Amino acid sequence: MNNKFDIVIIGSGSGLMIMESALANGLRCALIEKSKFGGTCLTKGCIPSKMLVYPADIIREAQKSDRVGIEFCKPTIDWQKISARMWEQINYSIILEKNLKKNENLQVFNGTAEFTDRYTARVKLNDGGYSPEIQSKMFVIAAGARSLVPQIKNIEKTGYITSETFFGDDFPKKPWDSLIIVGGGAVSAEFAHIFSAFGTKVTIIEARPYIISTEEEEIRAFAEAEFKNNSIDVLPNSNIIDSKKSGTKKKLYVENTITNEITTVEADEILIASGIRPNSDTLHLENTDVKTDEKGWILTNEYLETTQSNVYALGDINGKYQFRHKANYEAEILIHNLFSNDTKKAAYYNAVPWAIFTHPQVAHVGITETQAKNLGKKYWVGKNYYSQIAGGVAMGITESSTDNGFVKIIVGEEKTILGAHIIGPHASILVQPFVYLMNANHKCHKQDIRKRNEISYPPLGSYMPINDSMIIHPSLNELTAWAISNINWAN
Repeated sequence: MNNKFDIVIIGSGSGLMIMESALANGLRCALIEKSKFGGTCLTKGCIPSKMLVYPADIIREAQKSDRVGIEFCKPTIDWQKISARMWEQINYSIILEKNLKKNENLQVFNGTAEFTDRYTARVKLNDGGYSPEIQSKMFVIAAGARSLVPQIKNIEKTGYITSETFFGDDFPKKPWDSLIIVGGGAVSAEFAHIFSAFGTKVTIIEARPYIISTEEEEIRAFAEAEFKNNSIDVLPNSNIIDSKKSGTKKKLYVENTITNEITTVEADEILIASGIRPNSDTLHLENTDVKTDEKGWILTNEYLETTQSNVYALGDINGKYQFRHKANYEAEILIHNLFSNDTKKAAYYNAVPWAIFTHPQVAHVGITETQAKNLGKKYWVGKNYYSQIAGGVAMGITESSTDNGFVKIIVGEEKTILGAHIIGPHASILVQPFVYLMNANHKCHKQDIRKRNEISYPPLGSYMPINDSMIIHPSLNELTAWAISNINWAN
């Protein structure tokens, strides 16, 4: 076997995009993957989880259908069918792997990459032993991240699952009767929605004073109130001091950091969803010039270049937002820079969209009002509620509905959009136009296009294109568009 390659790619998530372009350009490639092919999103993240989220959404909608004059019997859950649809998506990785191994210009290694020198690596093979050393003048590290398991007394004896093991050997044969989720972020919020809708008693334990801490303060509070309305217990300000298994049940002993009161929470299973850590610790980067920060995230510049020449890092492992759409964006930047003769492109993160597929759905782009205030920005706020538009009223949402969600728009000087925050039906769709508008401002600025007196169009990144456009009526687009009319310019 020829062990010299034009490019070595570590990780088969967004790394596959680099691989495809490298092969299209006639390069000899090595691909190293320790797990299922397709990365976290395909095999243990955003795609399989949505196979569970959508049925949960339907259940929640059915529970509220009486407000529009439709009543359903209690839904029957076919867990086997739901599970089969999910596994069908995950198992696409098997087809993917088989097809990759048919390519004559690609050598696939099943195992964990370990650098032995600056441009030399070996693979700790999944079936035992090591591969011969492989060499390349170019490495792309897209090795991702994994669940961070906090230090909890006796937790290994007690037992727990993570999102990785859930979409693997620990997938339940039926929904649990009860579930404890440690952590209150996006993963926690989605799993809480899924299993509470399926009838599981869910308890969220969060060390911070609130859940989904990345969100606008009002949206955090709204989401937590709706969780409680859906019988999800939320325990903020909580420190887990011990754990124990008692028969078929698992117990966590939780201390409230405000009152010092200790309570016992018991459930069939414990899901750890308290954050992630980078997989850089498996790569033996000490044998290279690639540097990481204090938490292990690989340091990169705006061109995705690491501190070692011709070694690049993208996706979760560089610590700049852990989203597949962000990783895909970085892959496109890197493809352009590696395989094009055009001017190098830089990656920028001014308009990274977030979405949490919980119930109610949550999405945002840009900064929160608190962040705008802390940054000393001059800003104005506009809000609009679902109950204030015909589309929301048609869905049965009234001013007194507990799920009367809203959009909150934060604008700055020159009518620029600083942030858009939404909670309610289809939030992930409604936020996307603001991403386009905010990104337009960024492109204008970075290309150094100067504003001239004769220019008659509004500043790029402005909300004015929305303000000056026709809005389909009656549609949920009115929720976001009309929020601009509600901006309180007096404050």
